[in-house]
Amino acid sequence: MFVDIAKVTLAAGAGGDGCVAFHREKYVAAGGPSGGDGGHGGCVYLLACDTLSTLSDFRYKRKYVAQRGADGEASKRSGKQGADLTIRVPRGTLVKCAETGRLIADISCDEPVLLAKGGRGGWGNHHFATPTRQAPRFAKAGTPGESVEVTLELKLLADVGLLGFPNVGKSSLISVVSQAKPIVADYHFTTITPVLGVVSMGLGHSFVMADIPGLIEGAAEGIGLGHAFLRHVERCRMLVHVLDAAGSEGRDPLEDFALINAELQRYSPELASRPQIVAANKIDLATPEQLARLREFVAQQGLPYYEICAPIHEGTQELINAVAAKLAELPPIKRFESEQLTPDMLVPKDQPKFTVRAEDGVFFVEDAPWLLRILRACNMDDYSSLQHFQRVLHSSGIIAALEEQGVQEGDTVAIYDFEFDYVT
Repeated sequence: MFVDIAKVTLAAGAGGDGCVAFHREKYVAAGGPSGGDGGHGGCVYLLACDTLSTLSDFRYKRKYVAQRGADGEASKRSGKQGADLTIRVPRGTLVKCAETGRLIADISCDEPVLLAKGGRGGWGNHHFATPTRQAPRFAKAGTPGESVEVTLELKLLADVGLLGFPNVGKSSLISVVSQAKPIVADYHFTTITPVLGVVSMGLGHSFVMADIPGLIEGAAEGIGLGHAFLRHVERCRMLVHVLDAAGSEGRDPLEDFALINAELQRYSPELASRPQIVAANKIDLATPEQLARLREFVAQQGLPYYEICAPIHEGTQELINAVAAKLAELPPIKRFESEQLTPDMLVPKDQPKFTVRAEDGVFFVEDAPWLLRILRACNMDDYSSLQHFQRVLHSSGIIAALEEQGVQEGDTVAIYDFEFDYVT
């Protein structure tokens, strides 16, 4: 199944916690604090991969999490850094913020793109030693990694896009000018997924052609398959409009030309302004009068015109030569300008929030897993550790929230399994 849109959550690894330890060695008195730092969490990168053509790998797995950093150890040994997570996506994938729709990255180049940065490792207790606090019994917890919910949208990278109503011969054309092997049959919507083919023009010269299926009247509003696949024409440098010169489906090729271009204009005026070449296919079935009428109409539009019969290769080489010559004059494939990730797009993996509730004279601080890590890193029997924990309560806004709930001196405050009497 061809999948070109997927929504996923990318979460970087949290940093490891700092260690509380003291140096112990024979004949060395008061060795001092020796707790090591926690390792940094792994980051999440996206990397373009040419062997992937759809986003089907993201249909079932929707969350990707990088490795957490290891905790610090004694003897000032730092924890191991978490491994980075590199996710491979098809080249041409756009990454957008799922909430705002803003473009974050265009995965079209060979360098990996950073989407979520890993958390920093916490400091070990040896960082907190001072002349007046020579034996700190607390360490710093690692910070959470960033997390972002994104929408992946594939816009195929192709130099040339084939346009036309179903069954006009687009698949036949791409099958004879490239190594692509689309399904070719005499019924509508034979091609239900975009097909890419590399057209070789000799040593070191080639271009990519895309057969975009299902363009009919109303495609820009979602009729047929066009609404789903019009996005894949956006990067094309030029368009080849394939018409059924014989009108073998009972349609008028002149009307087909007008309808398809109207859909392009409705979908994207910029796309409609791309250079076009008209290829009149099925000339073996057309009458001289039909060809003359079509030739005159295209001349009035001011567009290059070629007559072909794709299955027997008649006129296809002249068409491909004209396409290659036009591409040599055009700028490179379009890349979309991305925006920088902003704080409103990124949230920590464990968001530093909390709730405070009062029940029977006891004030409970809950829903704060980040605070639990700090609590475990502190020795509450040590005065300096208590001071450090008190500073955390003030800086995080927990004390202010308790006061808003009406806490009074002597009231009991419970943070998980740790309880203390509130003192102003």
